[in-house]
Amino acid sequence: MDVAERIKHHLASPVVLFMKGTPDFPQCGFSAQVATVLRTVGAKYAYVNIFEDPELRDELKRYSNWPTYPQLYVNGELVGGCDIIVEMYRSGELAKVLHGAEGGGQRAASGE
Repeated sequence: MDVAERIKHHLASPVVLFMKGTPDFPQCGFSAQVATVLRTVGAKYAYVNIFEDPELRDELKRYSNWPTYPQLYVNGELVGGCDIIVEMYRSGELAKVLHGAEGGGQRAASGE
C-alpha cells in the first residue's frame, strides 16, 4: 500500500490522532497534552505513531498542509494541532465535534 493509501486508510476511522508516540507513552509534550484532553472528554479514537512510519510522517504534512504533530482528524477532516485542540476543549467545542463524529467518536484507541 502506498503512502497516500495508508493515509486514507487511517482517515477512515471516525476520530484519529497522528501523534509522536502512543497515548500511553507519548514522546512529546504536545502529543501528551492532546492525548490527555481526549482521555478527559472520554473520546475513543484510533492513533498513529508517526515515528513508526517516516514516509507517512512526511507525506501527511503535505496532505494536511499542517507542518507539526500531533494532528487530530474527525470524519477525515483535520481539526487541528495541540493549541487548537486545547482551546476547543476549554471552550467546550471539542466535545461537540467529537460527539458529531461518525459513530460518536466511540472507537478504542489503537495503533492501526
